[in-house]
Amino acid sequence: MVELVEAIAKSLVDHPDQVSVTQTENNQTLVLELRVAPEDMGKVIGKQGRIAKAIRVVVKAAATKMNKRVVVEIAQ
Repeated sequence: MVELVEAIAKSLVDHPDQVSVTQTENNQTLVLELRVAPEDMGKVIGKQGRIAKAIRVVVKAAATKMNKRVVVEIAQ
């Protein structure tokens, strides 16, 4: 899961070397925290949050195969 979010984010931003994804797990929930450079924040979120929503949909689809609930947080 971490690799998937990282690959998507790196393809969107101008500074792919500053992309990091951390993973924490609680019960059946996997929390992925995405961090990017401040100037790339808009590119990851998108207009009205559309890109962020699309990332979450792709990750959720991949997580259903693992029978887990995944939450993607975009941290500043």
